[in-house]
Amino acid sequence: MATVKIKYRNKEYEVNTGMTVREAIKKIGLEPEAVLAVHDGKLITDDIVLREGMEIKLVAVVSGGTLPAPSGRWARGER
Repeated sequence: MATVKIKYRNKEYEVNTGMTVREAIKKIGLEPEAVLAVHDGKLITDDIVLREGMEIKLVAVVSGGTLPAPSGRWARGER
């Protein structure tokens, strides 16, 4: 059966064609919600079925917050 290469950080995996991106991500031991899939430089959804010759790059999702808007005397430049 044909395979698809999946790259994540410094590792490379091979999975069989015919499964979805989401299934492939689970198969290599990652959480689908923790990565984004990219094919040919474009973001793809996890319901795409993998075909022969595809190379998928996984990018870790990074989230965080921002600091609240300044208020009070610090916002006015007072110290």
